[in-house]
Amino acid sequence: MPTTRHPTTGTFVAMTTPFEDDVERIDHDQLAADAKRLAGAGVDGLVPAGSTGESATLTHDEHVEVVETVVDAVDVPVIAGAGSNSTHEAVSLAGRAADAGADALLLISPYYNKPEPEGMERHYRRIADAVDLPQIVYNVPSRTGRSIDVETTVALAEHENVVGYKAASGDVGLISEVIERTREEEFSVLSGDDGMTLPLLSIGGTGVISVAANVEPERMGALVDDALDGEYALARERHHELGPLFRALFDETNPIPVKEAMDVWGYGPAALRDPLSQATPETRETLEAIHAALEGER
Repeated sequence: MPTTRHPTTGTFVAMTTPFEDDVERIDHDQLAADAKRLAGAGVDGLVPAGSTGESATLTHDEHVEVVETVVDAVDVPVIAGAGSNSTHEAVSLAGRAADAGADALLLISPYYNKPEPEGMERHYRRIADAVDLPQIVYNVPSRTGRSIDVETTVALAEHENVVGYKAASGDVGLISEVIERTREEEFSVLSGDDGMTLPLLSIGGTGVISVAANVEPERMGALVDDALDGEYALARERHHELGPLFRALFDETNPIPVKEAMDVWGYGPAALRDPLSQATPETRETLEAIHAALEGER
């Protein structure tokens, strides 16, 4: 019997941003085609302009244009990446994403300046007070240099606009405590690491913002749905089937491998903006072998 699901539940794709050959311009036709392909595969929502979308190299105008393209292309929920290490900029980007038609926001914690808990909470509250959209707090200390502590997350979960938490710390104890202490709230905890999705679902997580779903949306969606429906034996099979892909996609800095995978799978060029470099030949060979193996299992 299916379990009761939280409002932000299921498989959401951390989309890449396709560039034209000179990488100076975004390929909006390819972006719209990617969005339609993923929505057609049955995912629960799309997340453009996040870390996987190379948001760090997009101008603010490009950032908004990416969101607009995805919103116009599909009918599924669009959760726009809109964070910054400047609270003023984050409020501005969040407001512009809302104006572009986003259904919700994904907000990376302030990077580089590494605020203390008081400043971290104030940052998120200012955005939540300013922009009336559902908002997901994003904890990824490997990129930001500081983890959002449990107390801050629990306090933010009380805000009516803060509806979820993307967990990409790799700290299962911390994530488990967040889940435990927010069970009375309408609050979702989503895995930000494909390989951690099944473990987190088993302790009360509600889904994933997935890199792997760019190339395997049906399989990733089935893994999540099986776990949410209590079919853990099936979910484990899918988890192990996809394990080599999960590992390969993080052998190099994200989104280098996933863009290479999309090229291998026939979903668009692997062009990246500087300072990211192309995937190594070894990574491409690994991805080609994984693709062939998964194709053989269809």
